[in-house]
Amino acid sequence: MFRVAGIGLGNLGVMECRLLDEMDGVSIVAGVDPDEEARERFADEFGVPTYESVGELIEAEFLDAVTIASPHTKHFDQALAALDAGLHVHLEKPMVTDLGGAQTLIDRADDAGLTLAVGYQRHFDPRFHELRRIVDTGRIGDPHMVVCHLEQEWIQWTKDEWRGDPALSGGGQLYDSGSHLLDAMLWVTRSKPVTVAAAVDHRGYDVDVNSALAVVLDRDGDRLTASVAVSGDGSSIPDPGESLRIIGTDGMVVFDGKTIEVREGDVTYRATPPVPDFERLTEKKLRNFVDAARDEAELAIPAEDALRVTALTEAAYESATTGRRVNVGGD
Repeated sequence: MFRVAGIGLGNLGVMECRLLDEMDGVSIVAGVDPDEEARERFADEFGVPTYESVGELIEAEFLDAVTIASPHTKHFDQALAALDAGLHVHLEKPMVTDLGGAQTLIDRADDAGLTLAVGYQRHFDPRFHELRRIVDTGRIGDPHMVVCHLEQEWIQWTKDEWRGDPALSGGGQLYDSGSHLLDAMLWVTRSKPVTVAAAVDHRGYDVDVNSALAVVLDRDGDRLTASVAVSGDGSSIPDPGESLRIIGTDGMVVFDGKTIEVREGDVTYRATPPVPDFERLTEKKLRNFVDAARDEAELAIPAEDALRVTALTEAAYESATTGRRVNVGGD
């Protein structure tokens, strides 16, 4: 039996534990959260012990892995403690809020032969798989320009909870839902961020709401220019509205959140794939994590991908603060 504990027992953490507990050969055996009411609800649902801290969990339980869905700035210490205890780790995004911390976790997992996954579910979304396939096949030629955006009514429901507190969130919408957009851009184009110039607007709140990034990407030695816009004061509820446009030497592929279009000269091909269910995507990424930890599958959400997102985000914040273009670390 693959024994897993949940760390961070909010809505997402509980859903992930429920999905894991329903898998053959997997069992949720404990939960961790500093909030007493959250622990009581978890204990009532799963019938397992709960703990206030990761240290208490590790001392008391025999485990194989943990899944972490706690506030962002807690990720590093919790994941490091789990890895040091010899446990596989699934982390919700963003991986951490510090580039050095991201590299430390990757090095620790590599040294111990442990699986370290970060929950970017777009790696399992057939729409983004199709975008990546189109780019890979060379149908649009050599990609050289990317334009993407994400908007969501975000600040209104986060300003009074932990996501609105920079001490817990590490940042605002760029680090929260915007993290998925940055990951999708890099993953679909198989590129790495090189430099970034950014403007960030808090709009009177404690965390960033709007961000605009001009990014230089490297794709196996070829340069891509990218424009990224993220807004946390949009109109889409609850899921974000987003788009991704990749321009190549022979055409263009466009995703408007619903339809994928491939434009080749005067000809346009359109497809409207079904929108995948979030819970099913979450199940897929957790199943892949478990299988990878058992050496039964290749990990589809490796921490190295998440490190690049962290590196780009941190560089964007630095650029916005200094007013200068910033080199992106991490490689």
